[in-house]
Amino acid sequence: MFCSFLALILRKELYRRLDRAGHAFERSDIKQDLSALQEIVIEENGKRFALRSQCLGTCSSVFRPVGVAIPPTIRVLP
Repeated sequence: MFCSFLALILRKELYRRLDRAGHAFERSDIKQDLSALQEIVIEENGKRFALRSQCLGTCSSVFRPVGVAIPPTIRVLP
């Protein structure tokens, strides 16, 4: 019950912030675009790298109003 209530609160806050930023996206579009955002880890010559897929559709517009930085396309991992 608590998780459902928390999810409802978070969704309402997301839409409030998107509205304040001037965006009106459908829930299905947000879900589809965020699900398409992926990251893989590869190892080459003893070094590890994280590779992020391209941000498409609503991704960057959703990240910005909630204050979340989009990770770089390629990151060197420790």
